[in-house]
Amino acid sequence: MEIKILKDILQRNEDRANQIRSFLNEKKSVLFNVMGSPGAGKTSFITSLINRIDKNIYVIEGDVASSIDAQKIASLGVKTIQINTGGACHLVSETIFDALNELKIDEGSIIFVENIGNLICPASFDIGENYRIVISSAAEGDDKPYKYPDMFEKADLVVLSKMDVADIIGFDKQNYLNGLNMIKDNINLVEVSFKTGYGLDNLIQTINKMVESKS
Repeated sequence: MEIKILKDILQRNEDRANQIRSFLNEKKSVLFNVMGSPGAGKTSFITSLINRIDKNIYVIEGDVASSIDAQKIASLGVKTIQINTGGACHLVSETIFDALNELKIDEGSIIFVENIGNLICPASFDIGENYRIVISSAAEGDDKPYKYPDMFEKADLVVLSKMDVADIIGFDKQNYLNGLNMIKDNINLVEVSFKTGYGLDNLIQTINKMVESKS
C-alpha cells in the first residue's frame, strides 16, 4: 500500500511536469532548473545573466525560508516569485505550475527556477524544466561528483564557479574532471568566476545556444 501511494505522488508530479513543458512549448519559452549547494553561486549565476541575454527573464526563487535572494533579483527589475517550502528539501512541479500562472510570462521568455540548496533531493523531482543546470563551486571541494553522482548525471550543464579561489584553496581540477567523466561522457562544463567575470562570455554563449535549440 505504501509503495502505491509513493507511485501516485511521483506520477502526479510527472504529469504536471509534462503539462508545464507543453505550456512552455506553446509559449516558445525555456525553463532552466538551477540546482546546487547553498552558497555555490546559484543566485549569482542568475543575476550575472540578467541584462546580458536578449530575452524576457522571469525567476522563481525557492528557499526553505526567507526572501533574501528573491529581493536581490527583483531589485534588478526582474519579475520574481518566491516559494518557501517550510522545510521541504526540493521544489515540485505543482508549485512551479502555480508560479507560472501567476507570472503570466510573455512569449519567447526564459524562466530560471532556483531550486532548494542541496545536492540530493532536487535531482529526483522533475519540475517541468527544459534543462537542468548544476552550479558547483571550487570552494566546495573537488570530490562532489564522486559523492553526488545522481545530481551530475542528470545535468545538461555543469557550471564550475568560484574559480578565482581554486588555486588558493588547493582545488584539484583534474580530480574533479575525472569524477565527472566517470559519471557521464562529454558533460557540458563551463568554468566561471562571478566575482572577476572569468568565463562569463562563454557561459552566456552556452545559455544562448541552449535556448536557441528549443526555439
